[in-house]
Amino acid sequence: MLKRTRTQILQFTSIGVLNAAVDLVVLNILLLIWPTKNNLLLLLFNTISYLACIWNSYYWNSRFTFRHQKQSSTMEKGMFLAQGLVALVISNLVFLAALSILRSLTFVTLPAYVDNNIAKVLAMFLSSASSFLFMKYIVFKRKK
Repeated sequence: MLKRTRTQILQFTSIGVLNAAVDLVVLNILLLIWPTKNNLLLLLFNTISYLACIWNSYYWNSRFTFRHQKQSSTMEKGMFLAQGLVALVISNLVFLAALSILRSLTFVTLPAYVDNNIAKVLAMFLSSASSFLFMKYIVFKRKK
């Protein structure tokens, strides 16, 4: 069981790197097209990029990381959607909190795209950790 968990963490992390790339690329394309410091627009951009990441995550994790546990049932897909929404809330809260903290630092002023990307990386880290736990123990839980 421990070996399977280690393998799953390695696979999840590998897919997570791909997810991070999707998430960052989509966010930065949106910021390139519509540069902004408006928190509502940034929240919308973060949500759009995260939704692209969630779709990518389900596709690859259901086919590789948790393929032995996958059932492709409506319940499983609903639970994946629920974990995605919880992770999205975590992502958005961390993203906005990190932006607020970065903008309040008076001893350093970073360009907006740097602030946005630092905040995004912090948000991705925490939401990914919650996603793994949710998927392993709830969404793709092994049936006894």
